[in-house]
Formats: sequence, structure tokens, C-alpha cells
Amino acid sequence: MRNMRLIYVAVFYFFGFVTGVRISNLNDSCIRCLCYVAGCDLSHGCSQGYCGPFYISRVYWVDAGKPTLPEDNPERKEAFEDCARDYHCSVKIVENYMARFGKDCNKDGITNCFDYMMINHHGGGACTEPLYLTQLGRRRLQLYQQCRL
Repeated sequence: MRNMRLIYVAVFYFFGFVTGVRISNLNDSCIRCLCYVAGCDLSHGCSQGYCGPFYISRVYWVDAGKPTLPEDNPERKEAFEDCARDYHCSVKIVENYMARFGKDCNKDGITNCFDYMMINHHGGGACTEPLYLTQLGRRRLQLYQQCRL
């Protein structure tokens, strides 16, 4: 019986690490901040190709590996919209995207929430451009500074 308990604990421990995405410095506080910068309107459906509280595009979702709500099929036509509109599923999209594209965008030697915010603004491949160059970038910088207080 004791061996069975040890096996159960070992399997539970193993699957906890295998199935969960863990990205350095992408903690709950950072996720909330990324949501705040994006608008974090929990009632936002989809408009102009962007869905949910993080205003996620279909391309972003695809790049994140097409996560879905439990028991859903990523090939179902509405799977993207349904996941992006759900806060917890949209967090999974952001985590997967950052796991794929996360890097030190501002070259300060640390990949942190500021870098993830820049990735969300510019996309995974072009996050080194300064945010102050555009009005939207300056607005996102301001929102980021507010949520980091």
C-alpha cells in the first residue's frame, strides 16, 4: 500500500510539471499587468479580429499552439474565440506565446514582465523596438507603469 501511495505521488508530481507551462518572471502579477495594458475588459467579446480581455488575435493564438477550453477541439471554427474570451484560457494562450517567444527585448540581461509587455505589443519577432515611438506604444508604457506601482 505504501508503494502505491509513493507511485501515485510521483505520477501526480510528474504530470504537474509536464502539463503546466512555467515561464521565468511570468507570474500572476505580471499576467494581471499584461491584461491591464491590453485593456482587460472581461466582457469584451471579439471585435476587429481581437478577442477577450487580452485582445488576442487568431494569429497570436495559432502561434501559441491553439490552446482551447477543456474538451474542445482546436480545429473547431469557434475554438479560438471561445478560448480567447475566457480569462483562464486566454491566460493559457499568453503563457504559451511567451514560452515560445519570450526573450530579453530591452537587452537589460533579464527577461521579465516589461519584456513580455513589449512582446505583446510588437509580436514575438520584433520586440526590441522602443515603445515611445508610437502613440499606442506610449499609452501602453503609461499603463504598464501604472500597474507596476
